[in-house]
Amino acid sequence: MTTDVLKKVPVREQDAKVRATNFEEVCLGYNKEEAMCEAARCINCKNAQCIKGCPVAIDIPGFIEKVKEGDIAAAYQVISEASALPAVCGRVCPQESQCEGKCIRGIKGEPISIGKLERFVADWARENDVKPEGAKEKKNKRVAVIGSGPAGLTCAGDLAKMGYDVTIFEALHEPGGVLVYGIPEFRLPKQDVVAKEIENVKALGVKIETNVVVGKSVTIDELLTEEGFDAVFIGSGAGLPKFMGIPGEQALGVFSANEYLTRSNLMKAFDEASNTPIMHGKKVAVVGGGNVAMDAARTALRLGAEVHIVYRRSEEELPARVEEVHHAKEEGIIFDLLTNPTEILEDENGWVSGMKCVRMELGEPDASGRRRPVVIEGSEFVMEVDTVIMSLGTSPNPLISSTTKGLEVNKYKCIVAEEDFGKTTKEGVYAGGDAVTGAATVSLAMGAGKAAAKGIDAYLSGK
Repeated sequence: MTTDVLKKVPVREQDAKVRATNFEEVCLGYNKEEAMCEAARCINCKNAQCIKGCPVAIDIPGFIEKVKEGDIAAAYQVISEASALPAVCGRVCPQESQCEGKCIRGIKGEPISIGKLERFVADWARENDVKPEGAKEKKNKRVAVIGSGPAGLTCAGDLAKMGYDVTIFEALHEPGGVLVYGIPEFRLPKQDVVAKEIENVKALGVKIETNVVVGKSVTIDELLTEEGFDAVFIGSGAGLPKFMGIPGEQALGVFSANEYLTRSNLMKAFDEASNTPIMHGKKVAVVGGGNVAMDAARTALRLGAEVHIVYRRSEEELPARVEEVHHAKEEGIIFDLLTNPTEILEDENGWVSGMKCVRMELGEPDASGRRRPVVIEGSEFVMEVDTVIMSLGTSPNPLISSTTKGLEVNKYKCIVAEEDFGKTTKEGVYAGGDAVTGAATVSLAMGAGKAAAKGIDAYLSGK
């Protein structure tokens, strides 16, 4: 196979018309020949900027060099030194703004498809039963990790490799956090990818206890004083949805994206054999423009609806990944941009019958640096919909912070923690991911889990 060094090796995908009717993975990834061709485009920079763009600091030129040589098992071990979830990251990380955004090859031509190469290596390792290497020696110290999402799994995996005895406490009945309840099957297969990566973390010696709601079943203080843990990491995510506060938001047929996606993903409502009910709307409005909004919209489409993304700014300001917006458009989702809901209308039985909206125009930039949307007077109109999904971001559940003495939170109910090592205001307690930052990306949560593992190791080594 010959390649143009300035252009990425194209990646195979399901046809848009076919995939819009199923929940199978959209992107089909590289085979070995394609991966080796793409790897050959890498110029193996001495001062590799891509590593600086990676929240978990994978040795990217190192693993790509091994792919170039065809030694995929060695490439996997290079990645595993830094990342516990390569098959996940290869699929859902925003590479375009992180590693690939910094790629030197991208100055002239297209950057290296780092994410697709990482995915290929991780998938190859899974198919060939290659496991990450565990700790050489054990330390006689116990760490509790709260939450089994990307932050918790990363922190637990890194601590286990250092030799600590780690137990993860997960509130839901299945581990994976946002990886299982938030991201749809067609972006991130649950059994073949997420469950297998979690098995790899368990293979390092990490124990996972499900159905444990920290703050109810047990408190952090009890973990430290009665259960014999020497340190605690809080990676409990941000699962509390936000709403607009407009009239009619309590109508039947209005959902948070969180609930809607949890029903479909974790509770398998997309599967006809599942007992979990889910709204099969005919015309659905998804309010918001982030990745979660795209996930909810593309799920509703696959469940048979005509779907509209309603967003108050223009396409340029959409916070979702370009790839996700592209996929959504290909599948037939309608984008109603510069549009803002003002009221949800109900029929006589309390169900959604429509949504009042106004047109917007962009004014001067606001504090976020984006141009502020301003209402166009006299532009009101009614959108006929029977389902509204609110995707306006999430914040941390205050259960843990409200039941833990000495744990400081900010005005957004996010836990206050030092960025470098995740140290909180309570001794022996560290935190990271969405519980600290509010809703962000999988890779940033993993970076925070990694930093906290270093912080916990330094703390316990000094005791």
